[in-house]
Amino acid sequence: MKRYEIRWTTLDPAAGAEMAKTRPSVIVSLDVLNRRLETVTVCPLTSQLHPTWRSRMQVRCGGRPAEVAVDQIRTISKARLGTKIGSLSEDEAAALRRMITEMYGA
Repeated sequence: MKRYEIRWTTLDPAAGAEMAKTRPSVIVSLDVLNRRLETVTVCPLTSQLHPTWRSRMQVRCGGRPAEVAVDQIRTISKARLGTKIGSLSEDEAAALRRMITEMYGA
């Protein structure tokens, strides 16, 4: 499990406005943490596109348009992660880091 991999992720049970279902998610936690902890931090992907939302980043996953939902970031058990289905490019990873920093950084 490495940072910026896209893996199938089981997000159920969800509560309130949390994203649910089994869906692709990008691992955003640091590799040093991913090796040591039993949890990872992920941003789920959605096929519902909102191009004007500043909390979403457009990518392609499985050849289809998708958005990384940075507003839905969460820490989950590694047991919720399934198979790897891709990873972000270096440019996409850099853009995602900037977006996370803008939203949650100091």
